Amino acid sequence: MKNETVQDRLARPLRDLRISVTDRCNFRCIYCMPRHKFGARHQFLPRRELLSYEEIARVARAFVALGVRKLRITGGEPLVRHELERLVRYLAEIPGAADLSLTTNASRLTPEKARILRNAGLQRITVSLDALDDRTFMAINDVGVPVAQVLEGIENAEAAGLAPIKVNMVVKRGVNEHSILPMARFFHGTGHILRFIEYMDVGQSNGWRLNDVFPGSEIVEKIHAELPIEPVDPNYPGEVAKRWRYLDGGGEIGVISSVTQPFCGSCARARLSAKGTLYTCLFATSGYDLRHQIREARASDEQLRRYLTSLWRKRQDRYSQIRADNTIQLPKIEMSYIGG
Repeated sequence: MKNETVQDRLARPLRDLRISVTDRCNFRCIYCMPRHKFGARHQFLPRRELLSYEEIARVARAFVALGVRKLRITGGEPLVRHELERLVRYLAEIPGAADLSLTTNASRLTPEKARILRNAGLQRITVSLDALDDRTFMAINDVGVPVAQVLEGIENAEAAGLAPIKVNMVVKRGVNEHSILPMARFFHGTGHILRFIEYMDVGQSNGWRLNDVFPGSEIVEKIHAELPIEPVDPNYPGEVAKRWRYLDGGGEIGVISSVTQPFCGSCARARLSAKGTLYTCLFATSGYDLRHQIREARASDEQLRRYLTSLWRKRQDRYSQIRADNTIQLPKIEMSYIGG
């Protein structure tokens, strides 16, 4: 079967598929799954509603046939789902998928689990870490997990060959901007790529306000004043993080400024929720039920590809470019439901 190149109404190709395998997480981060919304009474998806690993792999194959080259496993926290390595193995066997990665908080990434995932075909990981001091980090994750546990997970990933490792830090003004320089100093020269992410208005439960955004431009200024950096060309068209490298050869950082410097014009990502709903934007208010196509409609592989093609060709999402008071209040899907 020859792979196609599908474009949306704004001539954006389909290149990246984010795959959420669970809506559950062992953290309660204030910008993603705040405890007031995701407390003890919160009803998570029952197992029967989740796509099976075989169903996920089938959808992924259809996406790769339409041009997707990058597959990223997300959550919630993907490592809370049992035998994740089985899905990794299925995805690694898809011809044409050039990049297979995992986003995790790394708190459950033991040496054994890291080796199992690497042997199954996982190529690299991205780790969420929002501060280096326990007081700040525990206040953000809200479950008492210390920084050392995440750093140990990063070490386990590196030892298993899951590299290059990217470390994502969401920066929220008044919460952890004081951790920007300590994080930069710590990962400088390690070979890991630290990426700073502006606090975003994903979902409806994190109480987002524009005043809480610490702009990417200020992050760059703060780091450059102590550790001089210079801009670097993107690794590929549509890369969301603006790259900067240290002038002393200590590696590079990335800055994702989706609020102050939107990159909707080059967005090539689709997102698949754990229950099989397709979203064509991180800030979507609704999606498309692929689980129904697979289970009830019993769509063939060709029918599934045609359906996905029709959805992408009518896509015209550009939320970050049109963000305004009226759009901020829209009932958007929670980040924990469709991954970052």
